[in-house]
Amino acid sequence: MNVPADLRYSSSHEWLRLDGDIATVGITDHAQEALTDVVFVELPAAGRQVDAGDPTAVVESVKAASDIYAPVAGEVIELNPDVEADPSLVNTDPYGNGWLFKLRVTTPTEALGLLDAAAYIASIG
Repeated sequence: MNVPADLRYSSSHEWLRLDGDIATVGITDHAQEALTDVVFVELPAAGRQVDAGDPTAVVESVKAASDIYAPVAGEVIELNPDVEADPSLVNTDPYGNGWLFKLRVTTPTEALGLLDAAAYIASIG
């Protein structure tokens, strides 16, 4: 199972890569496998303020539509146009080109409350 050690994870299967106060957010390899073929991605509006746990985006697959939750509080500052044009990037490169959106994090230390790679692996056991 692909679980990069440098990321933080939510129990709802989002990942977060923090660079200063900017968080890149996507869904985990485990989540994309469960969804199967992603066919549509609905991203939030830039400028939207979100709290940790807020439904922020939607990923639709051939099986189901799933809400994607903000792992931390912040302002949506960037969307991934590549994933809107080619939703299959969520399946083929979930930790790279398949990222969904970026947040300017309100409190960067909030990310420390998320799971590290070992805890996330244990949670999906």
